Amino acid sequence: MLQYILDLVARLGHWSYVVIFLVAALECAAFVGLLVPGESLMLATGFFAQQGLLDLDAVIVVGTLGAIVGDNIGYQLGCRLGREWLLRHGARFGLKPERLDKAEAFFARHGPKAVFFGRFVGFARALVPFVAGASRMRYRQFIVYNAIGAVLWTLGCVLLGYFLGASWQVAEQWISRTGLIIGGLLAVAIIGIWIRRRGRGSRVV
Repeated sequence: MLQYILDLVARLGHWSYVVIFLVAALECAAFVGLLVPGESLMLATGFFAQQGLLDLDAVIVVGTLGAIVGDNIGYQLGCRLGREWLLRHGARFGLKPERLDKAEAFFARHGPKAVFFGRFVGFARALVPFVAGASRMRYRQFIVYNAIGAVLWTLGCVLLGYFLGASWQVAEQWISRTGLIIGGLLAVAIIGIWIRRRGRGSRVV
């Protein structure tokens, strides 16, 4: 599926940004993210931006918006379908009643942090918004931490692909293995590099 999406992005020109938005949104919507390779696409689009096929700023904006929209879809589905739906159908996705109880207790204690850090873990990224909605987490809390996480995640993935170039697939494997802690630290480090380079560019001008 990833290769097919990458071929589309490489061929569609300006319409590629629509594909990027949709994949980022679906990757973050409830359960769909278990199948849609959004993180891999974000890394690859950074490489495409380096090659001049896409605009770096546009990729970051579109990817961030898609991530936020997708998370909000997951949150709203969680609010509407709720705990009972999870109990009936969650087992299909490996979400058993015991896990749901733990998730609700976790959100009661660490709700905002769970939404933020869940962004950097593939499996959690697909489920956290739904569980947050089903757990009745306040929307104001959810959207703030969700937006911050989405911005950092998109910046980290896209800029990592941009700076690594053709080696972006190595980063994809590395992030998937190291998970939350490394992903978060990596995002912060990449953003720092990006800000410094932007600052130097503006001083040169």
